[in-house]
Amino acid sequence: MSESALFIRARDEVVSLHEFFVAWYDKNTADATDFDRFAKVMGQGMLMIPPSGMMLDRDAVVSYVRDNGATFDGDYAIEIGDVRPAWEAGNMIVVTYVEKQERRGVKTARRASALFVESSSAPNGVEWRHLHETWLQTAE
Repeated sequence: MSESALFIRARDEVVSLHEFFVAWYDKNTADATDFDRFAKVMGQGMLMIPPSGMMLDRDAVVSYVRDNGATFDGDYAIEIGDVRPAWEAGNMIVVTYVEKQERRGVKTARRASALFVESSSAPNGVEWRHLHETWLQTAE
């Protein structure tokens, strides 16, 4: 089965956004990283449920990311894998993926599902509308 154009854009957005996070959170690259790229892809009405179970609206997510730039010193990494389409209709798609992080030597993993809506003004042609993450057990 071939991948839809919408899925390809959403998959590229997942990868691109996490590349942004690595650059934004690193003291050595934060100043040269375009924060507006992040704010532009967080769609109006966006809602995030992190592994803690809290519910964060768009403003809270954007503020959190903005306020935590340059937090790490080369000791933060993200790996994205297992990106799959879960549902697609019209100009919307849900994708799932696994995000592995290493922060100052501590490894974590989470599975996420994200709803994207097409947006001609977004870098990859889609914006984030909903993100739900849950912890995965990791093997050290």
